[in-house]
Amino acid sequence: MLKRSHVIKVLSALLLLCALASCSQQFARKSCMAITSQAQYCLAPTINALKAQSEITQSQMISMSHGQDNHEILTQLELTPQRMTLVGLAPLGQALFTLVYDGHTLQSEQSSLLGDTFNAEYLMAIMQLIYWPTEQVNQQLTAAQLLATPCENTLCKLLVDADGEQIRINYSELNPWQANISVTIKSADILLHITPLE
Repeated sequence: MLKRSHVIKVLSALLLLCALASCSQQFARKSCMAITSQAQYCLAPTINALKAQSEITQSQMISMSHGQDNHEILTQLELTPQRMTLVGLAPLGQALFTLVYDGHTLQSEQSSLLGDTFNAEYLMAIMQLIYWPTEQVNQQLTAAQLLATPCENTLCKLLVDADGEQIRINYSELNPWQANISVTIKSADILLHITPLE
């Protein structure tokens, strides 16, 4: 029979490991989601974004503001012909979430610190709006359209649904993979600044 002190040590070690790993939870997510109050977006196959490249790896710093709240997150986006993987880390390196989309199913593993209501797949959808060709995005949209629009920046896109302007994307360069990008989600009062990292 295990001694009580040994049991306490084992439980303490498990709790410590759980805290270090942020006690991740796994979810099977839907690959189609509401992107605005009126529009739905279904994740597109990865091959649509690769074109002539065999794979793409992109590290980014994302600054998010929602009202008075401000957060920063490090992301690693990896694209191969078979899958899209998006990993999110806190600035100090703690794993927050991992999303893997194989063109059919979407698997999500996320820290319990994010709570049950956090949906990282929405961020994956925003990444597709940003980096996928506009015509490919529009094939995946229902009740909305993504359009290139004149602006003071090098390139701007606007997602418009039945309620009017909903999501604005501004690029500092024509090549989105090299650009600093801002995304304004008007209806949700969310602003994202995405900076590619070397």
